[in-house]
Amino acid sequence: MSGLLVRECGPMTSLQDRGRYGYQNVGVSPSGAMDGRALALANALVGNALDVAAIEFMNLGGAFAAIGGDARIAVAGASSLAVDGVPVPPNTAVLLRDGQVAGVSHTRGGAFAYLAVADGFDLPPQLGSRSLHPRSKLGGLNGAPLRAGDRLPLRGDPGGEPLHYPGEIPSESGPIRVMLGPQDDYFTPEGLRTFLEEEFTISPLADRMGYQLAGPAIEHARGFNIVSDGIVTGHVQVPGSGQPIVLMRDRQTTGGYPKIATVISADLDRFAGMQPGAVLRFRAVGRDEALAAARALADWRDSLPSALVPVRFEPTTERLMGLNLIDGMVDARAAHL
Repeated sequence: MSGLLVRECGPMTSLQDRGRYGYQNVGVSPSGAMDGRALALANALVGNALDVAAIEFMNLGGAFAAIGGDARIAVAGASSLAVDGVPVPPNTAVLLRDGQVAGVSHTRGGAFAYLAVADGFDLPPQLGSRSLHPRSKLGGLNGAPLRAGDRLPLRGDPGGEPLHYPGEIPSESGPIRVMLGPQDDYFTPEGLRTFLEEEFTISPLADRMGYQLAGPAIEHARGFNIVSDGIVTGHVQVPGSGQPIVLMRDRQTTGGYPKIATVISADLDRFAGMQPGAVLRFRAVGRDEALAAARALADWRDSLPSALVPVRFEPTTERLMGLNLIDGMVDARAAHL
């Protein structure tokens, strides 16, 4: 059976798809890709449904060898791809031949990247998802992050022509947009002003469960303990320290600190890509703006398959001079590298 052999990777490298939904009432975290836009693009490039499980990289890259057959792969997000040391153009799929090694760089300008494989990985879903949730040992490969020596079996045929995405991943600039609540009445007017007008910094205490922020303390009005209630991704909890924590994909399902606001779904990927030391502000928006932003992102996702273009080999002198035309035969299908 064909597969990918993990040569090297960072400690937070894992398999992630859209997430595990329908079980939060029994305490099961949804998990899922931290940057859903990049996951969708990587999958589109290899002809998959947009939410198929891919390898997620957090800050560090890795190296993967094709074993037992070829694999059509693509990388999207904050990392770049090379095959046997030869760079692949950004947002471009490539055929990784048996024995070749795909190198994924450290992330730059963001925190997350994804390596997708045509037809996906041949691993059983657990509770409807292949996403790893390490605290509960669900999903992924044997319920753990990937490490050197792991073998990831592939599902099927790597066929299909290499594709390229000529556009850009949509992303807003400026403050991270939030909707206030559900417990914004637990904060003084000065606390709300601090949250919406002051700057905060992503602290080193940031992982898939939550990003702790550092900044001026947010003042509570009615204490900082509430009866534990449900949590969604993007909720901004404020514990007794007054330092906000934005809850992310591997979050717990309930919590007992008041939640001053919720990051809108369209800004979650952008927020997740901020690394420790990044400075940000928040801006409160209404329901209509949040829904419009969510629809725009959904429209972009839906447009991906039709926006891709085939990678075409143009036999220019410059390209030919870059190929090995002496040592045996040259496969022109690799010339787009």
